[in-house]
Amino acid sequence: MIDEESKKELLFEILTPLGFSVRVTHDYWNLISTIKHPVMANKIIEVQETLRDPYEIRLSRKDSAVYLFYRSEHISRWVCAVAKRLNGDGFLITAYPTDSIKEGEQIWLK
Repeated sequence: MIDEESKKELLFEILTPLGFSVRVTHDYWNLISTIKHPVMANKIIEVQETLRDPYEIRLSRKDSAVYLFYRSEHISRWVCAVAKRLNGDGFLITAYPTDSIKEGEQIWLK
């Protein structure tokens, strides 16, 4: 459950097609978009849409609680939003552009 203090810092919370929500705080999005993947700085809407309406969702090969959401950005380019689900709560780990869908079990396809 999210406490009141965390809600104040929440940037967004998106319900995924898998029936759980993924959230991210302002501070964590800032880390993703300035340090981890600066190319994502102006792509918050694309990340939200990738979580809300992906083309495909795969399970991570390394962690069965981690999901990779893919949505086409343009021909041969994808936005990948990586989320972890713990005890029913989902949170964004990272987001990045990619030219290929990673290996892993496909669990959802549009």
